[in-house]
Amino acid sequence: MLDLTRLKTPIVLAPMAGGFNTPALAAAVADCGGVGSFGFAYSTPQAIDQSLEATKQLTDGALNANFFVFSNPNEPSAERFLQAESSIRSLPAAGPFEVQRPTSPYFPDLEAQLEPVWRHQPAILTFHFGIPNTAVIQRAHDRDICVGITATCVSEALAIEAAGADFIVAQGWEAGGHRGCFDPSQPDDALDTRTLTAQLGEVVGLPLVAAGGLMNAAEIAQIIASGACAAQLGTAFLACPEAGTSQTHRRFLLAESARETVFTPAFSGRPARGVRNEFMDVMQGQPLLPFPLQNTLTGGLRRWAGANGNYEYQSVWAGAGFSTLQELPARQLMEQLAAGLKVASP
Repeated sequence: MLDLTRLKTPIVLAPMAGGFNTPALAAAVADCGGVGSFGFAYSTPQAIDQSLEATKQLTDGALNANFFVFSNPNEPSAERFLQAESSIRSLPAAGPFEVQRPTSPYFPDLEAQLEPVWRHQPAILTFHFGIPNTAVIQRAHDRDICVGITATCVSEALAIEAAGADFIVAQGWEAGGHRGCFDPSQPDDALDTRTLTAQLGEVVGLPLVAAGGLMNAAEIAQIIASGACAAQLGTAFLACPEAGTSQTHRRFLLAESARETVFTPAFSGRPARGVRNEFMDVMQGQPLLPFPLQNTLTGGLRRWAGANGNYEYQSVWAGAGFSTLQELPARQLMEQLAAGLKVASP
């Protein structure tokens, strides 16, 4: 089983759902001694199989397959459906887009998604939004696959340790994309990455991979000094040519570095951090469907915005440090970070 405390380069590529993680990007990170990742949240078993197979042809380095742990949402009333649809149809977006009403089943079947994982046996299997069935963890262990689960607070970390996971992804408040808290209806401790990492290190014995706002070698060195064995970076790789970042998303990140990042549930029904845009502002206080129904409802809008270069209505997920984003090939970025770590580390 992979020992995360012994990575040649203590960097894990963040698993970013939506096509950002490509075989070329994952392989480049893995070849440089880190962990290459895929975010398979909504992926079909066929797509998962193809991605893992393609990446295995490029590298024999460590790979991570990540999945959402979906919860059955409360079925909205007919009135709520109409209100949420109306809030999307009435947006001031200048163009036609589809508003797709979600129908059951609202999310993929995890058991089916995991079948390609059992065949390909990547080094790591991780989960976001909660803890999978213990049988899943045991099946991974039977195949020598290391299991990690995201925690945003101490209580989640303790539950992860009790479930038999091998490591914890400590997701700080600065992280881009979806907040990994188990129950978004409960108060969020909103701990920054360094504080969370230090707190978890005092109460759990599992290795910690710190995630949230980390963009350069100095920040990685600081988080390792706070108790992490590795750092998880996603936003830092979004401008790499190997990344599957859309041109609209890429241009927005590079051209609008003065904008702030904020959390919004308006795109998916769950809080997620992205670069502030018109959609986030207009949707404040509007009726929403629960996750992931809202994600389906806004899918047509997001596809239209991406195809038409309109980043004001696209979900431009990014961490709080996105303004320092570099346009570098992934291997060059990894080499830069590794060299910087040698200088920054005590």
